[in-house]
Order: sequence, then structure tokens, then C-alpha cells
Amino acid sequence: MKNSMQSVVNYAAAPGSVELREVVIPEIGDDDVLLAVEAVGVCGSDLHQFSGTHSWKVNYPVVLGHEFGGIIAEAGKNVRGFSEGDRVVSETAAVIDPASPFVRQGLYNLDPNRLGFGYGVNGAMARFVKVPARCLHAIPAGLAFEKAALTEPCCVAYNAVSVNSRIKPGDSVVVIGPGPIGLLCAMMAKIAGAGQLIVVGTAADAGRLEVAKTIGANTVLGANNEDVREWVKNFGDGYGVDLVIDAAGVSATLKLAIDIVRPAGQITKVGWGPQPINFSLDPLVQKNVTLQGSFSHNWPVWEKVLAMLGTGQINLDPVLNRISPLAEWHEAFEEMHKGNVVKAVLKP
Repeated sequence: MKNSMQSVVNYAAAPGSVELREVVIPEIGDDDVLLAVEAVGVCGSDLHQFSGTHSWKVNYPVVLGHEFGGIIAEAGKNVRGFSEGDRVVSETAAVIDPASPFVRQGLYNLDPNRLGFGYGVNGAMARFVKVPARCLHAIPAGLAFEKAALTEPCCVAYNAVSVNSRIKPGDSVVVIGPGPIGLLCAMMAKIAGAGQLIVVGTAADAGRLEVAKTIGANTVLGANNEDVREWVKNFGDGYGVDLVIDAAGVSATLKLAIDIVRPAGQITKVGWGPQPINFSLDPLVQKNVTLQGSFSHNWPVWEKVLAMLGTGQINLDPVLNRISPLAEWHEAFEEMHKGNVVKAVLKP
């Protein structure tokens, strides 16, 4: 076997600094596995690193890709519970500090010093990736690799909606931003019992707002430049919605969220937005609103989501729109960036 492989590498901070490169196949340690990647999802963060619009530290050069599954090609001597040939997916926390108080609580996703695949260490847009065995989860029988690779964004959505949000059957929920995470949050809100589910986008999101309807949105707003604030004033008792999930990649949407949430309601912010907000938070105080951040996921969330994927309770058919070979990474990135597809998966 040759000792190098084609990989999608982000090599610098400048916009467009991504290309296919030959990268040495990694050597594993005693607690790692070498995973033969069968499918890797394209995430919005991959697009941000490609366009140079990200707000996190990247260890250049780095192989992109943190949503992935595959077959164990080699297992380190200390690995227990997994063997060569097993079908698995991997969590994203590639490097953690065992002594961190967050790691000791099982909240390793919140350890400020964690490093993830695709920005901190080499990711999975390659034929092989080195993975610590503690990151692995078995793929349910019958679940295709293409869908298993999307466990990670489903976990982001589950953590935002079902762990970090207060949601009860019958609640009114607005999701701002119909990107992949926003649509998956909408799906989770529907599963969790949202009575009225409203998904908000822009005219550029018309196609993805149609997808929102197929996954259970009662109303979609923005494709025709509707006034969302006015719509909410005329909704229900007129005081606003119970929960707003801000999944947009800009800071300005937080103002909309504050305007449309009802007193004593909740806003869960899962979308990144590095821009200054430039507005007063006084209405947040006056309304007694809970503003909750939501980041990443941990072991129990992965187990729950994989079970839901295995039974079909989470149906990814509406959002998985493109499956391509690794060589077509650029086309897949562009299709997602333009909003022509919700989610693309690459097959190394």
C-alpha cells in the first residue's frame, strides 16, 4: 500500500486556500484506530474555512472534514470494544485534556483546549484518518454510511433543541436560518413536539425553505421578504413564540430573535456570528428571556441520535441532496454555498 493519499487540505487563512494534496497516511498510536473513510459530510464550517470567514483558530495546513464514518482498517493494541472491519462513526473532539474539569464531567465538548478534526488536527476528507478509540460509536445495522456520516450535525441539532432548550409538546418554535443545522434543528423541534414550527430565511433561501415544509414546518417566512416581526404580532395571542433557535451564521439575527420571543421565553443560539451586534440587550432583560448558547455534543447525545437514525425516527432524505467522489469536493462546496443543496457528502 502506498504511504500517501489524496486529501482536501486547507493550507492557509486566505480565501480559497483549499486544494487536493497528497498527504501521508497517518500512523496510529496504541489507543487509536486507522479509519478507512467511507463518507464525509461537508459542513458550513468547512465552507467558512474555504472562504476565510471563520472565527476560530486553524492549525494550517489541515485536512478538512469532521462529519464522517467508515470501516476500521487497523486498531491499536489498547483498543477494546472495536475491531478491524467494524462500521463506525467518530465524534469530533480529537484532542482533549483528561485532567480538565469539563472532561471529568463528560462535557469535553466545552473544554476550551479541545482540538477538533478539520481545524485542530487532520480530518476525514481523505481515504484514511487517525481516530482515538474513545471517539467511536457503532453504526446501526442497515444505516448507510452516507447517512451515518451526518450523525455529527444531527447531534449539534439534538443538543441545541433537546438538551439546551426548554421545549414542551405544543410549544411554538421559530428557527432562524434554514441551513443544514437550522433544518436539522427544525426536524428535532418537530420530533420533540413543537405545536407550531416556523422556519425563517431570506429570498436566497427559497429552495431550503421548501425543504423545511417537507420536514414539518407549519409556516416558512422570508422567501417573499415577509415581515417576520409583523407576522409574529398576528400569531397566537400576539406576545411572541415560546422558543427561538438562532441557527443563522450572522450576529444580526439575534435582534430578530429578541423581538419575536415571548416574555419568559427562550432563545437558543447555535449559529456562529463573529460580527458585533450593535444593539441594546435591554429587551432581553425586560422580557425575562433566557439566552442559551449551544455548542457541539457529547457521548450520550451521539448514542441517542444514532439510535434515532437507526430506527428512521430521524429521516435525512430531505436534506441529503448530493453524494460525490472526493475529487468533486469543489463542486460540492459551491453547491452548498449557493444553497442549491442542503447537505453534500463526499466519498473518499
